[in-house]
Amino acid sequence: MEDPRSIKEQVRDHYAQQAQRVRRDSGKAGCCGTGSACCGDPITSNLYADEEKAGLPPDAVAASLGCGNPTALAELKPGEIVLDLGSGGGIDVLLSARRVGPAGKAYGLDMTDEMLELARDNQRNAGIRNVEFLKGQIENIPLPDNSVDVVISNCVINLSADKSRVMREAFRVLKPGGRFAVSDVVVRGEIPAEIQRKVELWAGCVAGALKESDYRDKLRAAGFEKIEIDPTRIYSVTQSNEILAAAGLASEELAAQIDNKFMSAFVRACKPA
Repeated sequence: MEDPRSIKEQVRDHYAQQAQRVRRDSGKAGCCGTGSACCGDPITSNLYADEEKAGLPPDAVAASLGCGNPTALAELKPGEIVLDLGSGGGIDVLLSARRVGPAGKAYGLDMTDEMLELARDNQRNAGIRNVEFLKGQIENIPLPDNSVDVVISNCVINLSADKSRVMREAFRVLKPGGRFAVSDVVVRGEIPAEIQRKVELWAGCVAGALKESDYRDKLRAAGFEKIEIDPTRIYSVTQSNEILAAAGLASEELAAQIDNKFMSAFVRACKPA
């Protein structure tokens, strides 16, 4: 098992580099200059509808590194308070702020200075006021107990080396009756140890992914109820090989072992009222 501190530093460095890449490529034409961060990536591509992206700063869209679209699935209501765990360049925070309206608020929490700076610039450029970006770690959320209506996240919880603590923290800050509504990468079946050991994949959303049964168990242990895990994308052997290639592990044999075992999923749960 990798040292959790090492994993955290790998993740921080990876996303700092991604924020710098967005800055460097800002304004460039072409798919990856104006679309998602990795427009050919089977995990991060084509997650947001054109009408959602309309009016958002291009750098907010370009910094999108998620595996789903939790804001479209969380059924946010006007006046609600939303927290995005691992908010990155801020796309889901800005979309959430639109959905909850001026009577609501959207918080974004991130540990990477470069991403926070990018997200705050994107907020200013979007002219959206009901947003606040916080620096911190998702294992230690800097908000009071019972303070938010909805916790969202987009392909970030799987990057944590202490997922149980993340879920306990999410439970703590949610109001009674509050909702946990995240997109994440989830595993069905056994994964080769070679992939689990490859630390670079922690920052690519794969090696840290929980089994579906473990995800349910951790949410239940934190106190959540009404737990649902619904697949949104299941990755084929071809897509799995693309994911492996990005980490220098391209192998048809290895890809065959993880065929249809990784999936992007929408995970729902509730804090008892």
